[in-house]
Amino acid sequence: MITKAVIPAAGFGTRFLPATKASPKEMLPIIDTPVIQYVVEEAVASGITDILMVIGKGKRAVEEHFDRSFELEAELEAKGRLEELAAIRAISELANIHFVWQKRMLGLGDAIRCARYHIDGEPFAVLLGDTLMQSQNGVPATRQLIDMYERYGGGCVVALEEVPQERVSRYGIISGELIGDRTYRIRDLVEKPVPDEAPSRLAIASRYILTPDIFSYIDAAPAGKNGEIQITDALRLRTADGSAMYGCRVAAMRHDIGNTFGFITTNIRYALAHDDLAAPLGDFILAEAESIRRARAGHPK
Repeated sequence: MITKAVIPAAGFGTRFLPATKASPKEMLPIIDTPVIQYVVEEAVASGITDILMVIGKGKRAVEEHFDRSFELEAELEAKGRLEELAAIRAISELANIHFVWQKRMLGLGDAIRCARYHIDGEPFAVLLGDTLMQSQNGVPATRQLIDMYERYGGGCVVALEEVPQERVSRYGIISGELIGDRTYRIRDLVEKPVPDEAPSRLAIASRYILTPDIFSYIDAAPAGKNGEIQITDALRLRTADGSAMYGCRVAAMRHDIGNTFGFITTNIRYALAHDDLAAPLGDFILAEAESIRRARAGHPK
């Protein structure tokens, strides 16, 4: 049973400056909820009870968000705002959440390595703190990976997403064969290949189930640009040793909050899933789309 998860959330978020000068990018809101809370809720809904967040300088707001706020609770209770009070208290009760500092930004592999002693020899999930996975079948993406891990009796499992050929250079890309419904046996991985040399269009999509032996491969992985250690390189070494590794094309829509366009479109998609926002926002989008169409066609508004 997998009950532990690691959430790397140490990056500076420079693409969102000046908004992230004093506030972590993981605390940017999607509607009225910080990005990082959605990630934690996905982990909890997948059966995770113990979460280690890997944070860096300027991330105190993340710690405070998952802690109790007795002054705010007292204020809400005094005003009779019991629904908001219950929601605020529930945040601190989602899971056992711990924090460790990544002292230098040396890549995702290094961030995961910071969790070595907390993991204590158990398999664990990894959920990137700036990426949301919106389930399309009611089963959280991380739960889909855990189910595959249990089905095949172990081995690392990664979430996969098929991406356009021109975008493969942004991701770790897998080589392997289809062995079941949405299931691949992975033979090799390439970090950010040029499009003409990519072995497939199946990209690793920000969710992992890792076995504890991954730490020795992280230690052995060569440092890349700026001295960074990539988890893809560690997984590639592990696969080359003949260890089992699987990929699951998850039934979920991935939302990358790491760039401005992705952040805006994610807010729109999540708002359209809200009962009280869907209708008025839909009307607004349709009206704006018609206005844009007419402007592009050279017609007045």
